[in-house]
This record gives sequence, C-alpha cells and structure tokens, in this order.
Amino acid sequence: MKKIIAFLFLPLLFLTAGCGGGSKQELGTLKIGLMPDTDSVPFIIAQEKGYFAEEGLNVELHSFKSAMDRDSALQSGNLDGAVSDLLAVAFAKDGGFDVKVTSMTDGSYKLVAAPGTEKLSVKELAGKEVAVSRNTIIEYVTDHILESNAMSGDDIAKVVIPQIPTRLELLQSSKLAAATLPEPMASVAVHNGCRFITGSDELGINPGVILFTEKSTKEKRAEIQAMYRAYNKAVAYLNSADRAEYIDLVVEKSGFPPAAKEALVLPVYHTAALPKENDVTDCIAWLKGKELIKNSYGYADLVLDLLQP
Repeated sequence: MKKIIAFLFLPLLFLTAGCGGGSKQELGTLKIGLMPDTDSVPFIIAQEKGYFAEEGLNVELHSFKSAMDRDSALQSGNLDGAVSDLLAVAFAKDGGFDVKVTSMTDGSYKLVAAPGTEKLSVKELAGKEVAVSRNTIIEYVTDHILESNAMSGDDIAKVVIPQIPTRLELLQSSKLAAATLPEPMASVAVHNGCRFITGSDELGINPGVILFTEKSTKEKRAEIQAMYRAYNKAVAYLNSADRAEYIDLVVEKSGFPPAAKEALVLPVYHTAALPKENDVTDCIAWLKGKELIKNSYGYADLVLDLLQP
C-alpha cells in the first residue's frame, strides 16, 4: 500500500516542481524618454550598471533636448514613458491623450542671472529679459518665484527658448539678463560665472514626475514595476558611491556639457514614491488660472500607483 501511495504521489511532485520552479515572467521592452537633467540620472545608472538586465527587462533610453520633442514622441507612440512634469501630464489629458504619473522625481530648477552682474534680487529683474520655455515646468517655477516676491509674469520680459542647451548658451554669453534652468545646467551656468538667484528647492515645490501612457500602464505593468526595482537600485548606488565612480559616465550619457564634470552636484535621490497631493493641485490651479487647460483634474485623475506589487 505504501508503494502505491508513493507511486501516485510522484507525478504530483514533478508537477509541483515544474510549476514552482520560479521561472521569471518574460518581460517586454520599455522605451523611456529622458531630458538633460538630474531627474534622468538614475535611469542612466540603472542601464549602465545592468540593473534593468538583472530584472530581466530591456529598456531603451531616448534623449531629448526639449519638452516639446519629448511629448511629441510620447503622443506618436514612440515612447512608453518619460521623465516629465505634472504640467505635461495635465496638457496631455486635456488634449485627449491619457498618461499617468507613476512617481515623482528629484529635479531642481533655478533662476540664474547672467555673468558679470552683481548678485541680483528677483525684484531687480523687473523689465529685464528672462529666458523660459513657455507653458512648461520652467515657466511654472519662474511664475512661482515671481509670485513669492509680489511680482507677476508681466513684470519681466519673458523670452521663450525651448531648448535647454540654447538657453544656457545665451545666458552665459550675457544675451539675457537671467534664465530658469534645470539641474545640472543651472550649476554649469554658475560654474561659468553666472549668479544663482533662487529656485524650486527654496520654494519647496516639486512638479517633476515619471509618467507612462495609459496603454503602457495596462499592457506593461510588470515591466514598469521591474523598472522601478532597477531604478531603486540605481538610487541606492548614487547615494552611496563615490562621485568619481560615476561622474564621467553620467556626463557622457546624459548629454551634459563638459563643465558639468566639475560643476555637477547631484541631489540625494529618493526611492520611487508618489507625488504629494499639494504639488498636483497647485500645478492644476496654475494651469487653470492661465486658461491653459479646459478641465480641472484631481489627484486620482492623474496619478496611478504601480509601486505596490
């Protein structure tokens, strides 16, 4: 009888072993758009250190110099997701193209004055040319800086320069009084003689996010979650490794100017987390106040939690 029971149990044992062997789910490819800013650095590290590969994930990183080009690539289906901002999310949704915020980033945006000027206050920029990219996170931060100094966008002469490297070059050549720049371009500008005035860190605002198309959140949920596991490994590395280990790689792969090697100071990165509700509502209020979107959106309309297994 014992032999019969053992014989009957063997097929079940083999079946269990086959089902529970732990073969990883086969993952597809994620195409992610990056900008030349510090928000994008964890993706570059995750790629170059093999953290994506460790998760069985193939990631294609695509670099852009302007938010407009990045957003066009998203809407044309050439990207699954991107390093972006809450404004771009609201614009897309208002235009009928649904994207979802899946986490915040650690970006920083600074208002910087041209070289050769004394340390300026924000109020001293009244009537002067200040470079921004229109209807983007850059203009949003600029307007908040002005508002915190009892000024408005009408008090300065906004010069619209969408491409970040061009904005930096014109500022450094003193063809502008000031410009709002993301990091590390702001630090590069200061390293080259420009003057820091103030920025988003001083205001306590953080509208930078990682987003994915709604289609990708439905069809590539496992890939996105694998991406975040690799992203968190990259964050841990950046926060613990000696700067000399990664700085050459980061400057090369991010498209930063050579001066970034000396000037760049990376933030303390945070593991993936959802944005704060007040950052979302404040961005929507700014867009509505400027009549840039037709509809109002709540937190749940724009943010999707894919961070939980």
